[in-house]
Amino acid sequence: MDLFNSVLNFVVPPASLVMLAFSWPALCFISGLEWLYNQFNGEIMEDKVVIITGASSGIGEQIAYEYAKRRAQLVLVARRDTRLRGIAENARFLGAKHVLIIAADVVKEEDCRRFINETINIYGRVDHLVNTVSLGHTFSFEEVTDTSVFPQLLDINFWGNVYPTYVALPYLRQTHGKVIVNASVESWLPLPRMSIYAAAKAALVNFYETLRLEVRDEVGITTATHGWIVSEMSRGRFMVDEGAEMQWKEEREVQASGGPVEDFARLIVAGACRGDPYVKYPSWYDIFLLYRVFAPNILNWTFRMILPTHGTRRTSLVGTGRPISSEGRNNGRNFTKETSW
Repeated sequence: MDLFNSVLNFVVPPASLVMLAFSWPALCFISGLEWLYNQFNGEIMEDKVVIITGASSGIGEQIAYEYAKRRAQLVLVARRDTRLRGIAENARFLGAKHVLIIAADVVKEEDCRRFINETINIYGRVDHLVNTVSLGHTFSFEEVTDTSVFPQLLDINFWGNVYPTYVALPYLRQTHGKVIVNASVESWLPLPRMSIYAAAKAALVNFYETLRLEVRDEVGITTATHGWIVSEMSRGRFMVDEGAEMQWKEEREVQASGGPVEDFARLIVAGACRGDPYVKYPSWYDIFLLYRVFAPNILNWTFRMILPTHGTRRTSLVGTGRPISSEGRNNGRNFTKETSW
């Protein structure tokens, strides 16, 4: 067996690269034809039923507006329905046929069953399930003294997507529906101070890649990957959600690598309606994947040179178990903290 693997180690990589080089033009041509076909034969969403989790802000809110413009029937899900009421009114104004708001926690399987069953009881079907819940952090792994935040981060970023998918999947099979996933470039290009978040996103992407093989063509899966986000978190302004010792990754006023969150939401919905398996914003981040596979040392050296390693840095100590100065408080909800890198 060792000899067999040694031979394959020597033969398979160069042979695969040669095959890929020869087949690349044909693959690009076929992909181009598929893209043109889908441009003119995308799914018509009028009267279709779309469930959007994490719809109270950020990408979830903007995705709701994009589906509203396509005259879909919306089910907006978040833990609190106060903000959902205003978003529902906006969606109706933009063209949504009907909007249902449901307060639910997606990390609880019973809550997921409740809002899926309520959707089926009212509309009788589910066509798209859009999972947008996301919870980020900006603390170094060694800063953490309260490890209870670890499962909470994984709950939101992983199980908060898996549970709704698990419950909705039988109904999505009936309509040949789609699941849309809000992923992140950190799933394969991790950055410092985002260790748990990056691990959760990597698990999420691999889960849906496996599920794609299992459901085949019966249910479509669109994985949306955005680049690094300049958000309130990176500017040193943080929002504590109902006193929880962690931060919601707010994307309400986000510039995602120079482009607004509205553009990303528009691309996600358009890609889902075309049946695209992947939506990337911006797409030039893909070049880093080549470096990660073929020249990981170069990528590591580059990050070490461009990322600061000394001086002060704004960071969140919420969720680390360390005290937060009262100077960083703003009405008991917003925190900033200066600390050394």
